[in-house]
Amino acid sequence: MMSFIRIIENTFFANCRSWGGLNSSLYQSGSIRAMKTGIESADLNMVWNEKPLTADDGKTIQGIKAHFRKAGLPFWWWVFPRGQSPATRNLLQAEGFSPVESIPSLLADLTSLPDTSSGNAALQITRVKSKENLRLWEEVSFAGFDFPPETKMQYHRFLDALDLTDQSAQKLFLASLEGKPAATSSLFLHEEAGGIYFVSTLPEYRKKGIGLAVTLATMRAAKQAGARYATLQSSPDGLRIYQQAGFKEYCRADVYGLA
Repeated sequence: MMSFIRIIENTFFANCRSWGGLNSSLYQSGSIRAMKTGIESADLNMVWNEKPLTADDGKTIQGIKAHFRKAGLPFWWWVFPRGQSPATRNLLQAEGFSPVESIPSLLADLTSLPDTSSGNAALQITRVKSKENLRLWEEVSFAGFDFPPETKMQYHRFLDALDLTDQSAQKLFLASLEGKPAATSSLFLHEEAGGIYFVSTLPEYRKKGIGLAVTLATMRAAKQAGARYATLQSSPDGLRIYQQAGFKEYCRADVYGLA
């Protein structure tokens, strides 16, 4: 059986490739991959290495820096366990990168997850299938993540390129409390796992159990689609909620940004 860490890594990488494919931004050189969403937010433009870096990667790193600088986009360099080494750390730091944070990467086994919810009847969680609901999802997630106002059009263009059909590996979910949109999530299906992203709740609806409910609903959707595992990367604020949902930490991704 593939290790849980490898499942976490592969799901994250596949999702990044999918996002990069939306605007043909995917770049590869050796073990290094890069993609940009076009959104002026460092955590939505990703570079990652699938093996430890070597001195031969120096020119590629310089080229990636120049590319993002020309595009006017900040980005993060993600280093998962398969790419971690003293040489990787030293080379990135020599090229002007500094550690931003070490992000918990979690996995949950979906086999024992109940198929139905026993939660709040006033909370409705539905999959986004229309442009009308996509606009609601966009408004809630944009406000929930507190993105800079000047990135709104960039965010809109990125979301507008998503495939909302049943055949798409990417699925979006909108939670409404008493008919009012309150929270979001997204699911990316890859092999035997589903990666969960964009879990956000509007400030006025926080601490009401909605984040946990939308996470569990997304996990159930992954299970119903045939996934055995769910994976995600957690912020410090979300860690307790994800642990409540059944996730366990198996590794950390070291994230670097340009100083």
